[in-house]
Amino acid sequence: MTTLERPLRIALFAEAVTLAHVARPIALARAIAPRGHKLMLACDPRYAAFTADGPWQREDIRSIPGAQFNEALAKGTPVYDLDTLDAYVREDLRLLEAFKPDLVVGDFRLSLSVSARLAGVPYMAITNAYWMPQYEGGYALPVIPLSRMLPLPLAAALFHTFRPLAFIAHCRPMNQLRKRYKLPTLGNNLRRAYTDADHRLIPDLASLYPVGGPSSTHTYIGPLSWSPALRTPDWWDAPAGKEMGGVYVTLGSSGNTSLLPLILEALKDLPVLVLVSTAGAPAPSNAPANARLASYLPGDAAAQRSRLMISNGGSLSTQQALAAGIPTLGIASNMDQFLNMAPVEAAGAGITLRADRLSQGAIRHAAQTLLYSSAATLAARELALQLQSAANGVGAAFDGVATRLLASRS
Repeated sequence: MTTLERPLRIALFAEAVTLAHVARPIALARAIAPRGHKLMLACDPRYAAFTADGPWQREDIRSIPGAQFNEALAKGTPVYDLDTLDAYVREDLRLLEAFKPDLVVGDFRLSLSVSARLAGVPYMAITNAYWMPQYEGGYALPVIPLSRMLPLPLAAALFHTFRPLAFIAHCRPMNQLRKRYKLPTLGNNLRRAYTDADHRLIPDLASLYPVGGPSSTHTYIGPLSWSPALRTPDWWDAPAGKEMGGVYVTLGSSGNTSLLPLILEALKDLPVLVLVSTAGAPAPSNAPANARLASYLPGDAAAQRSRLMISNGGSLSTQQALAAGIPTLGIASNMDQFLNMAPVEAAGAGITLRADRLSQGAIRHAAQTLLYSSAATLAARELALQLQSAANGVGAAFDGVATRLLASRS
């Protein structure tokens, strides 16, 4: 493999609508920094506690509020409008002009599809495999007003019938932006609108999320796992006294935290210690005796001391569970979470529950199924070995992609 002739100046942009889109650039930056690259990490100040210290030059950018992002997903409406994306472009260009990178990497910073091209800098997007345009897994019915009001079979039929029309509205702001800057349209393929780049970096297992089409469009970079360096709470080292070990519960920054009391109630009579991260949300007022709560927990350590993880089904949480060799129960709301959980469930390492069809009994039954299933644990442990092998090669894989991409532009 051809190697880089010199360290690069690399600008990383994190779109802080969820913590996952911040965590992956952080993880990538830490993986490639030892290779001598000069790094800039741009992120909204709301996550300054996680990005202030690191092997990078820290810069502030604006991202829409996470609540606004989650509300758009819940309503099934476009996440961004033209004015927001145009403001992003101007902000991107300001930083690119000042830093003068050799390469730009973005995580859901859709404006880089325009700004990196205007700046003449090669652009790589971090994206899950199931958002690749050629992914064959189809789409899933998310939790939207349609799914809440109608029986699921009817809601699903209507969703898939009218989805192409709905996606026109979702793609329109990006196409308007590109037209404004005299760039060609991306069409009405939502996956293309969300992942347009010179190259895509996929932080997934190819065996679990296979992508067809030419491999020149993407590289499986390896898992970009990250967990905050936090002081553990006082209860962390107290004896569990529970015969089945721990259950780690976190709904993340994009989960519906109003579901947390229902989850805790479903688990209260099980012989487990429930380790709960509220992801900064207020803790439930009446937590059961077997629950231990904190605003944030070191997720990798919490997963390692557990036998099951309950999350929103997002990729970062799912990988955290699988890396620890434990099955995962995903309580999914948005399409990303459903798309992520489907292959995990097919592999036997997890169960998906819909947030709009949730009940205490369904949570308890799914949790008991996974806790008592040796097959689910075995499937998770097999995936853990694959994740560990892939994680060891992130830095080298990135340099290989960067070398090829820069060579193609010279």
